[in-house]
Amino acid sequence: MIATLAGTLRVRDAGRLIVEAAGIGYEIFIPLSTYYRIPEAGRRVELEIRQVVREDAISLYGFATTAEKAAFDLLIGIQHVGPKLALAVLSVLAPEELASAITHEDVARIDAVPGVGAKVAERVVRELRDKIGALTQPQSNRMANAVPAENGAESSMVNDAVSALINLGYKPAEAKHAVDAVGIGQAAGSLETLLRKSLAVILGEK
Repeated sequence: MIATLAGTLRVRDAGRLIVEAAGIGYEIFIPLSTYYRIPEAGRRVELEIRQVVREDAISLYGFATTAEKAAFDLLIGIQHVGPKLALAVLSVLAPEELASAITHEDVARIDAVPGVGAKVAERVVRELRDKIGALTQPQSNRMANAVPAENGAESSMVNDAVSALINLGYKPAEAKHAVDAVGIGQAAGSLETLLRKSLAVILGEK
């Protein structure tokens, strides 16, 4: 079972990476919270890994921190929450934000994640309320020494943000509207800030 993976980042997309290690390219699916922290393609990257084995596939899911991995493990342990939906939750809610929503029984905040739905959100709150200690403890950060990505031109950053939101399940027009509403100026040149503020716009309008 693969627990961590270190190597050269060959492909860097909003929801997917390819990391080359010992001449083998590993496809790894990630949440936006990890995407924010990873360096440009061509640099070295180290990730926490959860390997999920199913009858028809063996998939790798990567995380920048042990808190993200712990949250993923808790989420996929809930009925009707698979890996893809767990990544969507972590793309919208950081582990500490998820823990806060569960503690305060804020079902609406979890329900706002694309694809979740009220029943699943209620199940997340009910089943994890006694297990969230793992999300609030000090956690190691696999990307602590990573070089932040430089996104180049402003138009490239906008396109990356829109693409990331579409990958989360938002409609293209909705994603573009949210990113335009924030604007590069409010993001201070940071893709992470642009995405977080754009998500806040979308969730505030729902």
